[in-house]
Amino acid sequence: MNSTAVPETFKRPATPAVCYDSVMQLQVLGSGTSVPHFKRSSSAYWLETSGGSILLDCSPSSLHRMAAEGCDWASLDAIWISHFHLDHVGGLAPFLFGTKHAPETRSRAKPLRIFGPIGLQALLRRFDEANGYRLLEQPFPIDVIEVETLQPFEMVTGVRAVAAKTPHTTESHAIHIQDDDNVSLVFTSDTGFAEPLAALARHVDLLILECSFFKDKPIEKHLELAEAIFLIRKAAPKRALLTHFYPEWDNVVFAEAIARFDPHCEIIEATDGLRIELRRDDTNSKN
Repeated sequence: MNSTAVPETFKRPATPAVCYDSVMQLQVLGSGTSVPHFKRSSSAYWLETSGGSILLDCSPSSLHRMAAEGCDWASLDAIWISHFHLDHVGGLAPFLFGTKHAPETRSRAKPLRIFGPIGLQALLRRFDEANGYRLLEQPFPIDVIEVETLQPFEMVTGVRAVAAKTPHTTESHAIHIQDDDNVSLVFTSDTGFAEPLAALARHVDLLILECSFFKDKPIEKHLELAEAIFLIRKAAPKRALLTHFYPEWDNVVFAEAIARFDPHCEIIEATDGLRIELRRDDTNSKN
């Protein structure tokens, strides 16, 4: 990794004391990859926080998945784009094209904040130039915010984040999200193996970690199971959610594969539609 990688001594922003009523709710919209799959859509996660809703990655399938799962897409507060591969950002332009013309957004006044790596504004300009869509001319304000590596920022009210470089593309970033009551998660999105990522995810309530391949990965800049387990052990999160599964996982019994290791925490298989609730009082649940 280059000099912008997460240092082992990474310190998350100081936060107030724990409030036990705090909660985040995560819904998996897409647990798959760019490869078409009958039960796994491409990368997207809906996060409800005390300060508003956040979409983590905006894949082409995320538009349908938001509607299918009953997410209030017309009132979405923020979007995080981890990198510019189409299975992570390919739904952004169609989503903005939809919100521009949808009856559900005509009376909306609050802004939509779109966060991502440096280059996000240029990418949106290229989308616009392709057919003169004027995607940023919406019934409501749009703020496009390019995030600096390891510089804390506020995503929605009371929810702070910091992004860290990952070894996948030149612009790819993982993100640490934490609310005012210390409920926290890390979303790596796509990444190759990098030990310093464990520092970013140290003791979080939920580590959302890609695990593209079971073993003998054919692509270096992704993870296989043994590498994912290593990072989980080192990070020691309360729970881990493995995701971004290529079709080869169809032939693997997830529980049996995990049982071969000693990960030191609960490991959950991401499936489309899965819901996870995060609390600081150890009443975390999934359904």
